[in-house]
Amino acid sequence: MKPVFEQTPQRQWESFHCEVVRGAGYGATWHFHPEFQITLALKSTGYRLVGDNITPLTSGDLVLVGSNLPHVWQQDAGGGRGAVHAIVARFLGTWLGREFLEIPEAAGVKRLLQRAGRGLHVTGRTRDVVADRMQRLPEAKGLNRVAALLDILETLAQSRELRPIASAGFMPSLASDDQGRMARVTAHIHAHLTGEIDRTTVARAAHLSAGAFSRFFKLRTGKTLPEYVNELRVGRACRLLAEEDRKVTDVALDCGFRNLPNFNRRFREITRQTPREYRRQLQRSTGVPSA
Repeated sequence: MKPVFEQTPQRQWESFHCEVVRGAGYGATWHFHPEFQITLALKSTGYRLVGDNITPLTSGDLVLVGSNLPHVWQQDAGGGRGAVHAIVARFLGTWLGREFLEIPEAAGVKRLLQRAGRGLHVTGRTRDVVADRMQRLPEAKGLNRVAALLDILETLAQSRELRPIASAGFMPSLASDDQGRMARVTAHIHAHLTGEIDRTTVARAAHLSAGAFSRFFKLRTGKTLPEYVNELRVGRACRLLAEEDRKVTDVALDCGFRNLPNFNRRFREITRQTPREYRRQLQRSTGVPSA
């Protein structure tokens, strides 16, 4: 089976994506994406498939997956809603700029990412150290978040406890049609983010029926179209709240929300704060007095 292209649900306020996965499974199929991926399976049983390697999956498993390397984590059936607890971080090789990996201090990380083309299983003391830092990564904020991921990558780069996963001769067969289709879909969504985004219209951009598009989109992003759009809109709202002194109502309208109660509800679902609480926190952290 050919792997499918998966769109990483990165938000506007982050340079890389980090999420905590909890539930009965991982919600993914055999897929690939341009981002590198670090996955810490804190609680899970089943198997992981990386390239042409299949390995039993146990709690504590830690893996670095290279760019565009097909993979899937598969939880055993019957484990219940709390069967999986994992932390996943995804980042592009250019997440700190195209020149970053060319500076002398980044030479070790550059070599690490090159080695990750086959996937790397992290073992020994390195696994313990990085697992501890991965558990703190989802709560890190601002430049501390960037520094935390750099610290993880530097630790991996210096370690001798990383083992290649896929065979040396593995060459993935990637579904380029999916990549082009997702590119058209995301371009349409971003172009119409402040207005109406209709499923039928987006499906037309993907050359799919509305029903087929819903299945396609959920498989590639792990989210429904409304969930994905709301995350992008709230991301834009966070940027506007941080950069501009505007009324919350005006920010809501400028981000595609038609009424303030819906904006407040979606904002709180995603950030766990109201827009006003988010702005006040920013003002406290930057020393800017509240209006």
